[in-house]
Amino acid sequence: MARSERYLVGLDVGTSKVAVVVGEVQDAGGLDVVGVGSAESKGVRRGVIVNVEGAVESIKKAIEEAELMAGVEIDSVHLGLSGAHVKAFNSRGVVAVAGKNREITREDVRRAIDAAKGVALPSGREILHVLPQDFVVDEQDGIGEPVGMTGTRLEVNVHIVTGSVSSTQNLVACVNRAGVHVMDTTLEQLAASEAVLTPDEKELGVALVEIGGGTTDLAIFERGSLWHTAVLPIGGDHFTNDIAVGLRTPIPDAEKIKRKSGCALSAMVDDDETIEAASVGGRKPRVMARRILSEILQPRAEEIFHLVWDEVRRAGYEKALNSGIVLTGGGSILEGLPEIAEQIFDLPIRRAAPISSGSLADYINSPAFSTAVGLVLYAHRNQVNEPSRFVGAIAWLKTIFREFF
Repeated sequence: MARSERYLVGLDVGTSKVAVVVGEVQDAGGLDVVGVGSAESKGVRRGVIVNVEGAVESIKKAIEEAELMAGVEIDSVHLGLSGAHVKAFNSRGVVAVAGKNREITREDVRRAIDAAKGVALPSGREILHVLPQDFVVDEQDGIGEPVGMTGTRLEVNVHIVTGSVSSTQNLVACVNRAGVHVMDTTLEQLAASEAVLTPDEKELGVALVEIGGGTTDLAIFERGSLWHTAVLPIGGDHFTNDIAVGLRTPIPDAEKIKRKSGCALSAMVDDDETIEAASVGGRKPRVMARRILSEILQPRAEEIFHLVWDEVRRAGYEKALNSGIVLTGGGSILEGLPEIAEQIFDLPIRRAAPISSGSLADYINSPAFSTAVGLVLYAHRNQVNEPSRFVGAIAWLKTIFREFF
């Protein structure tokens, strides 16, 4: 195995943190995390580059830390994409089966997917992913692998993810300026789902809610496929800003208070608990009830989850989430979020972190690393699913995915 194939690197450039994860492919086919790097994110707002120099500096710092830990030089990465510029929709392609015996071939599938992606896009937008959901053969729906079946008409349902050309190019340019090559780009919700969702959850119906620094990403899976994605322009940094304003404390201190003492559900806080808050302008720190902090955080948490629920209902999937909702991302670490989510959604809720093997498994066992770990897992799964090795519908579909990204 070539060195470039043995090491896979995921790069998550977020609003508040840049995370790098290095995965080593084992001889038995597994994947171990051997290097992790993180740095405070500068020059990124809501997933979009707003300061090139700051972003390049943050990316370099995180990559250097990961290189030092892994003991390898990083020259290429698999990059996560997010931000309010990402939009997605479902489409359908229909073709007549061309074979003499009306047997469906991979070429027929390719033509069907081409037909599905033949949609007019606004100027300045490009297709990031074309993700097949299921196939229909002569009105028989729910088919995972149509190759080899007989029919006269083949239809495919796909989920098409689009993004702003300039936003994507700016992010890729920053990564290139940091001295590494971008192998491919992957929607962050799709990557995170690889790290934290189980096949059963995807089959029964589940919503993945990834709370980042500047945005909250939503992905809805059903029958094993991705059916809806959305990016909401609100995230963990809004909690920090609320604390800074409500407690009149500097933003760096507000972030520390959030991480150390924050709780999104005031009913979980005892009346006698206190916190210390720094003051602005050199004034003395103040001691106050922790419940005051929770009363600041709870309305923002409720707002985020109400926005998510509005999006789920707008898409028509409120009755399809049989596995409930999975929370991940750095913003989901806040105490009390799962409990308040249960009250709002009235569904099973769990907070998820990536599960990995290797010496660094404990280090990355945090929702903050879900996307970075997922990028490595997603790249590894696509790498091993070569046409000669696929078995079953899922592996075959993964091969098709690669050809149409």
